[in-house]
Amino acid sequence: MIELNNISRIFQKDGGIEVKGLDDVSLSISKGEFIAIIGPSGSGKSTLLNTLGFLDRPTSGQYLFGGKQLSGKHTSALAKVRNQEIGFVFQSFHLLNNVTALENVELPLIYSDKKDIQKLAEAALVSVGLEDRMDHKPNELSGGQQQRVAIARALVNQPSLILADEPTGNLDSKSSDEILQIFNDLNRQGKTIIMITHEAEIAQKAKRIIRISDGKVVSDQPSLTVEA
Repeated sequence: MIELNNISRIFQKDGGIEVKGLDDVSLSISKGEFIAIIGPSGSGKSTLLNTLGFLDRPTSGQYLFGGKQLSGKHTSALAKVRNQEIGFVFQSFHLLNNVTALENVELPLIYSDKKDIQKLAEAALVSVGLEDRMDHKPNELSGGQQQRVAIARALVNQPSLILADEPTGNLDSKSSDEILQIFNDLNRQGKTIIMITHEAEIAQKAKRIIRISDGKVVSDQPSLTVEA
């Protein structure tokens, strides 16, 4: 599904100093995997996730998505792929506070050509167990419920890939377990999930763990919890 070949991302700091956010990263990610990317703060894991989601362009290297070379594509072409193929889940939810859960989930559909937007958004909310919270605004929901709204929004365009950046970082342990169970269920349904975390216990919920440090992949192995 995804091939990264010798991807580097160099940032220019004040004074012209160059910092490598990613340093010659090569990865192969197959459809249907559940991957955790783990590393300390500043290790490059978020830069890697942003690169995977076309939010950040690599300085050098080759990125193939679904067999197609996308490294040099125009911004509008990347935006189309991002909208149709990728769903994003963030630590801070990024919900609009002045509209309902249903309206938040409808937002990605505004930029698609799909019809029956409300029905699609309702179905996405039902899939994460929020059928009785559709008319509630974010400030009327718990943190775990807000993250489920965010997951529903990520799912509403039926993407093939879910990118989650510290999705349990703002949640208590019970809510975290509920969110990870949703990810497991989605993975069993065939969704590819790539999750950023700095917690080893959370990473073990995935099936494959990629460790990154100083912009480099330092290990890539199955999770200890992978079923035999």
